[in-house]
Amino acid sequence: MTEPTTPSGDNPYVERAYRLGSPDDARALYDEWASEYDADLAGESQGYVAPVLAAETVVRVAGPDVTVLDAGCGTGLVGAALAERGVRVIDGMDVSEGMLEQARATGAYRSLEPVDLTQALPTDADVYDVVVCVGTLTHGHVGPAVLAEFARVTRPEGWIVATVLDDVWESGGYRAEVDRLVDAGTVAFVSAELAPYRSGVGVEARMLVLTAR
Repeated sequence: MTEPTTPSGDNPYVERAYRLGSPDDARALYDEWASEYDADLAGESQGYVAPVLAAETVVRVAGPDVTVLDAGCGTGLVGAALAERGVRVIDGMDVSEGMLEQARATGAYRSLEPVDLTQALPTDADVYDVVVCVGTLTHGHVGPAVLAEFARVTRPEGWIVATVLDDVWESGGYRAEVDRLVDAGTVAFVSAELAPYRSGVGVEARMLVLTAR
Protein backbone atom coordinates (compact mmCIF):
# COMPACT_ATOMS: atom_id res chain seq x y z
CA MET A 1 0.00 0.00 0.00
CA THR A 2 1.33 3.45 -0.92
CA GLU A 3 1.88 5.61 2.12
CA PRO A 4 -0.45 8.64 2.07
CA THR A 5 1.33 11.97 1.89
CA THR A 6 -1.69 14.14 2.76
CA PRO A 7 -0.83 16.41 5.72
CA SER A 8 -2.41 15.29 8.98
CA GLY A 9 -1.77 18.50 10.88
CA ASP A 10 -0.03 16.31 13.47
CA ASN A 11 -3.37 14.89 14.57
CA PRO A 12 -2.89 11.20 15.46
CA TYR A 13 -6.48 10.32 14.61
CA VAL A 14 -6.15 11.81 11.13
CA GLU A 15 -2.91 9.87 10.65
CA ARG A 16 -4.65 6.65 11.65
CA ALA A 17 -7.67 7.45 9.47
CA TYR A 18 -5.49 7.64 6.36
CA ARG A 19 -4.09 4.17 7.07
CA LEU A 20 -7.28 2.22 7.69
CA GLY A 21 -7.32 -1.29 6.28
CA SER A 22 -10.95 -2.40 6.60
CA PRO A 23 -14.45 -1.30 7.61
CA ASP A 24 -13.84 -2.89 11.02
CA ASP A 25 -10.77 -0.69 11.44
CA ALA A 26 -12.84 2.34 10.46
CA ARG A 27 -15.60 1.45 12.92
CA ALA A 28 -13.12 1.07 15.77
CA LEU A 29 -11.28 4.31 15.01
CA TYR A 30 -14.37 6.46 14.62
CA ASP A 31 -16.08 4.99 17.66
CA GLU A 32 -13.00 6.00 19.65
CA TRP A 33 -12.71 9.43 18.04
CA ALA A 34 -16.41 10.38 17.93
CA SER A 35 -16.61 12.54 21.04
CA GLU A 36 -13.54 14.62 20.07
CA TYR A 37 -13.97 14.63 16.28
CA ASP A 38 -15.67 17.99 15.86
CA ALA A 39 -13.35 19.76 18.29
CA ASP A 40 -10.28 18.25 16.61
CA LEU A 41 -11.26 19.32 13.10
CA ALA A 42 -13.27 22.52 13.53
CA GLY A 43 -10.48 24.79 14.75
CA GLU A 44 -8.12 26.87 12.68
CA SER A 45 -5.33 24.29 12.93
CA GLN A 46 -7.33 21.88 10.75
CA GLY A 47 -9.94 24.17 9.21
CA TYR A 48 -12.31 21.40 8.13
CA VAL A 49 -14.45 23.49 5.80
CA ALA A 50 -15.58 20.70 3.48
CA PRO A 51 -18.94 20.00 5.21
CA VAL A 52 -20.11 23.61 4.87
CA LEU A 53 -18.85 23.91 1.29
CA ALA A 54 -20.62 20.69 0.33
CA ALA A 55 -23.87 21.84 1.96
CA GLU A 56 -23.63 25.11 0.09
CA THR A 57 -23.08 23.19 -3.14
CA VAL A 58 -26.15 20.99 -2.50
CA VAL A 59 -28.40 23.98 -1.93
CA ARG A 60 -26.94 25.85 -4.89
CA VAL A 61 -27.58 23.05 -7.38
CA ALA A 62 -30.72 21.43 -5.94
CA GLY A 63 -32.34 23.95 -3.62
CA PRO A 64 -33.45 23.29 -0.04
CA ASP A 65 -36.69 21.42 -0.77
CA VAL A 66 -35.03 18.06 -1.34
CA THR A 67 -34.73 14.65 0.29
CA VAL A 68 -31.05 14.03 1.05
CA LEU A 69 -28.96 11.01 1.93
CA ASP A 70 -25.83 11.98 3.85
CA ALA A 71 -23.61 8.95 3.16
CA GLY A 72 -20.80 8.65 5.68
CA CYS A 73 -22.48 11.29 7.81
CA GLY A 74 -20.06 11.03 10.73
CA THR A 75 -20.95 13.39 13.57
CA GLY A 76 -23.50 15.23 11.45
CA LEU A 77 -21.48 18.23 10.33
CA VAL A 78 -22.98 18.11 6.84
CA GLY A 79 -26.50 17.49 8.10
CA ALA A 80 -26.27 20.43 10.48
CA ALA A 81 -24.97 22.67 7.69
CA LEU A 82 -27.79 21.55 5.40
CA ALA A 83 -30.41 22.14 8.10
CA GLU A 84 -29.03 25.64 8.66
CA ARG A 85 -29.66 26.25 4.95
CA GLY A 86 -33.27 25.10 5.05
CA VAL A 87 -33.02 21.41 4.14
CA ARG A 88 -35.51 19.51 6.28
CA VAL A 89 -35.43 15.86 5.13
CA ILE A 90 -32.01 14.28 5.68
CA ASP A 91 -31.17 10.63 6.28
CA GLY A 92 -27.70 9.64 7.47
CA MET A 93 -25.60 6.50 7.19
CA ASP A 94 -22.25 5.77 8.80
CA VAL A 95 -20.16 2.74 9.73
CA SER A 96 -19.63 3.99 13.30
CA GLU A 97 -22.31 3.90 15.98
CA GLY A 98 -20.25 6.36 17.99
CA MET A 99 -20.38 8.89 15.18
CA LEU A 100 -24.10 8.28 14.68
CA GLU A 101 -24.69 9.03 18.36
CA GLN A 102 -23.08 12.43 17.84
CA ALA A 103 -25.12 12.99 14.68
CA ARG A 104 -28.36 12.28 16.56
CA ALA A 105 -27.56 15.12 18.93
CA THR A 106 -27.67 17.63 16.05
CA GLY A 107 -31.40 17.06 15.51
CA ALA A 108 -30.83 17.48 11.77
CA TYR A 109 -31.70 13.95 10.63
CA ARG A 110 -34.95 12.15 9.88
CA SER A 111 -33.18 8.80 10.30
CA LEU A 112 -29.69 7.51 11.06
CA GLU A 113 -28.53 4.00 10.24
CA PRO A 114 -25.29 2.04 10.71
CA VAL A 115 -24.14 1.11 7.21
CA ASP A 116 -20.89 -0.12 5.66
CA LEU A 117 -20.54 1.93 2.47
CA THR A 118 -18.20 -0.66 0.96
CA GLN A 119 -21.28 -2.87 0.53
CA ALA A 120 -24.52 -2.35 -1.40
CA LEU A 121 -26.64 0.30 0.27
CA PRO A 122 -29.74 -1.03 2.08
CA THR A 123 -31.95 1.37 0.12
CA ASP A 124 -34.32 1.04 -2.81
CA ALA A 125 -33.45 2.65 -6.13
CA ASP A 126 -34.51 6.21 -6.97
CA VAL A 127 -35.26 7.28 -3.38
CA TYR A 128 -33.28 10.49 -2.90
CA ASP A 129 -33.14 13.83 -4.66
CA VAL A 130 -29.55 14.26 -3.48
CA VAL A 131 -26.80 12.03 -2.16
CA VAL A 132 -24.02 13.95 -0.41
CA CYS A 133 -20.80 12.34 0.79
CA VAL A 134 -18.07 14.30 2.56
CA GLY A 135 -14.81 13.02 4.03
CA THR A 136 -15.34 9.41 2.99
CA LEU A 137 -13.78 9.17 -0.48
CA THR A 138 -10.23 9.37 0.79
CA HIS A 139 -7.25 7.23 1.82
CA GLY A 140 -8.20 3.96 3.49
CA HIS A 141 -11.96 4.44 3.47
CA VAL A 142 -14.53 3.80 0.72
CA GLY A 143 -13.51 3.07 -2.85
CA PRO A 144 -14.91 4.44 -6.12
CA ALA A 145 -17.44 1.62 -6.59
CA VAL A 146 -19.73 3.42 -4.15
CA LEU A 147 -20.43 6.07 -6.79
CA ALA A 148 -22.56 3.57 -8.72
CA GLU A 149 -24.56 2.90 -5.56
CA PHE A 150 -25.04 6.62 -5.03
CA ALA A 151 -26.39 6.87 -8.58
CA ARG A 152 -28.70 3.89 -8.01
CA VAL A 153 -30.42 5.40 -4.99
CA THR A 154 -30.69 8.88 -6.56
CA ARG A 155 -33.78 9.75 -8.56
CA PRO A 156 -33.29 10.48 -12.28
CA GLU A 157 -32.10 14.08 -12.66
CA GLY A 158 -31.19 14.10 -8.97
CA TRP A 159 -27.78 15.13 -7.71
CA ILE A 160 -24.66 13.50 -6.28
CA VAL A 161 -22.30 15.84 -4.43
CA ALA A 162 -19.15 14.30 -3.00
CA THR A 163 -15.72 15.38 -1.86
CA VAL A 164 -12.89 13.26 -3.23
CA LEU A 165 -9.52 13.96 -1.66
CA ASP A 166 -7.36 15.36 -4.47
CA ASP A 167 -4.52 12.95 -3.65
CA VAL A 168 -6.71 9.98 -4.63
CA TRP A 169 -8.91 11.53 -7.37
CA GLU A 170 -6.86 9.83 -10.08
CA SER A 171 -4.62 7.38 -8.21
CA GLY A 172 -7.56 5.91 -6.30
CA GLY A 173 -9.62 5.32 -9.45
CA TYR A 174 -12.36 7.86 -8.75
CA ARG A 175 -11.90 9.81 -11.98
CA ALA A 176 -11.86 6.56 -13.96
CA GLU A 177 -15.07 5.40 -12.26
CA VAL A 178 -16.79 8.71 -13.02
CA ASP A 179 -15.76 8.33 -16.67
CA ARG A 180 -17.11 4.77 -16.69
CA LEU A 181 -20.46 5.81 -15.23
CA VAL A 182 -20.75 8.68 -17.71
CA ASP A 183 -19.95 6.36 -20.63
CA ALA A 184 -22.57 3.88 -19.37
CA GLY A 185 -25.22 6.62 -19.22
CA THR A 186 -25.62 6.17 -15.46
CA VAL A 187 -24.69 9.74 -14.58
CA ALA A 188 -23.89 13.03 -16.25
CA PHE A 189 -20.74 14.86 -15.22
CA VAL A 190 -21.25 18.42 -13.99
CA SER A 191 -17.99 19.43 -12.31
CA ALA A 192 -15.08 18.35 -10.14
CA GLU A 193 -13.50 21.61 -9.08
CA LEU A 194 -10.72 21.81 -6.53
CA ALA A 195 -11.98 23.23 -3.25
CA PRO A 196 -10.59 23.70 0.27
CA TYR A 197 -11.03 20.62 2.43
CA ARG A 198 -8.91 21.00 5.57
CA SER A 199 -7.81 24.52 4.85
CA GLY A 200 -5.68 24.85 7.98
CA VAL A 201 -3.16 22.40 6.56
CA GLY A 202 -3.62 23.21 2.88
CA VAL A 203 -5.49 20.03 1.94
CA GLU A 204 -7.85 20.26 -1.06
CA ALA A 205 -10.48 17.94 -2.49
CA ARG A 206 -12.49 17.67 -5.66
CA MET A 207 -16.05 18.83 -5.13
CA LEU A 208 -17.59 16.25 -7.44
CA VAL A 209 -21.05 17.08 -8.80
CA LEU A 210 -22.98 14.57 -10.91
CA THR A 211 -26.57 14.14 -11.98
CA ALA A 212 -28.21 10.74 -12.03
CA ARG A 213 -29.78 9.38 -15.21
